[in-house]
Amino acid sequence: MEFKLENLVRENLKNLKPYTSLRDSQNFEAPVFLEANENPFGEFNRYPDSTQKKLKEKLSELKNINPKNLFIGNGSDELIDLIIKAFCEPKKDEILVMNPSFVMYSFYAKINDNKVNALELDENFQINKEDFLQKIQNENLKVLFLCSPNNPTGNELDDLEFFIDNFSGIVVLDEAYIEFSSRKSAISWLEKYPNLIVLQTLSKAYGMAGLRIGIGAASTEIATLMNTIKGPYNVNSLSQKIALEQLNDEKVFKENLEQILAEREFLKVELNQLDFVKKIYPTEANFFLIKVENPIEIYEFLLAQNILTSLRHPQIENALRINVGSKEENQKLIETLKNYKN
Repeated sequence: MEFKLENLVRENLKNLKPYTSLRDSQNFEAPVFLEANENPFGEFNRYPDSTQKKLKEKLSELKNINPKNLFIGNGSDELIDLIIKAFCEPKKDEILVMNPSFVMYSFYAKINDNKVNALELDENFQINKEDFLQKIQNENLKVLFLCSPNNPTGNELDDLEFFIDNFSGIVVLDEAYIEFSSRKSAISWLEKYPNLIVLQTLSKAYGMAGLRIGIGAASTEIATLMNTIKGPYNVNSLSQKIALEQLNDEKVFKENLEQILAEREFLKVELNQLDFVKKIYPTEANFFLIKVENPIEIYEFLLAQNILTSLRHPQIENALRINVGSKEENQKLIETLKNYKN
């Protein structure tokens, strides 16, 4: 069946015109800005570039994609919210998510008054294909959220294209942790799958969580829609400026990524030597999901030593999620865990 975006977009959004900033829609020589009621004084007195032009150009270079295929948000959270708003009629349309997975897909669906359906992952945190094929018979499903590497489990999903091929609505593939993975990004699949949206972020591998920059990549049709319905100045000037500066320093990014991957191996070896660690799940992210004895007790023991981890029990039985820190942080974690029960 031929994919037609107009069949999925909410009716009230089809004729919506984007907010257009005069200064961002044209080029001016030595402009005098008197159109936006700004204060003429101050370091950040001007509104930010509403189109994020320079940032998109840099990201397009890094991701090997046309800037017209990009949309940028105040973190991936905003993009998740926008996607649900764009395609799901409140009280009518529904989304499909993995369980366990990133909680914000369900969070924003509930805010937008859309029902959430769950694909329960198996013991290897994979999607059961028969369950998937049965679930997608629901005609109210409009958006499928996939997360790979998955948070909080850390693993890659097998046979991703099977799920994209078989879902007739919008498929969102969240690649927040893709830089830590051995898999290549699905951005290269966008021409093949016009219903695919790939989400990435500067928060994880790029170390810019405080800047709140989420990246969406999709067909020009979908990207145009997202750029139409987003807030006009959703990414502030300082975030755009710092992100550009740091993205231009590719050497530091590569060095930091290599260090995190090396520390991931260090942690895996050290955690395996602790007798109360019963299982370390495979990971392609910058964190481990581990099964332990007495997860609540260990979580609280670490917390008392000012070491913050993520308690996933009881949703994932006896599990803690621990992300890879600096060498010093990882060594402190291991030394503290060695003192548990002593």
